[in-house]
Amino acid sequence: MKLTGIVLVFVLAAFLTGCAGMTATQQRMLSGGAIGTAAGLGTAAIVGAPLAVGAAAGAAAGVVGGYVVDEIER
Repeated sequence: MKLTGIVLVFVLAAFLTGCAGMTATQQRMLSGGAIGTAAGLGTAAIVGAPLAVGAAAGAAAGVVGGYVVDEIER
């Protein structure tokens, strides 16, 4: 249990520092991709489609959506 907690702390620190030097465009695209992946995965689970296909389609749509939002914000 203790080892799992230590590993979790290091993984979380890696994710947080990995996003530190990103531009606003990159951050929006990454956020869109993450949200799209979750939405696509949930939709695929509900309709009975392959989960990988739903996650990939959602991620692609989310990245494009994040880019579009960034362009509108400029």
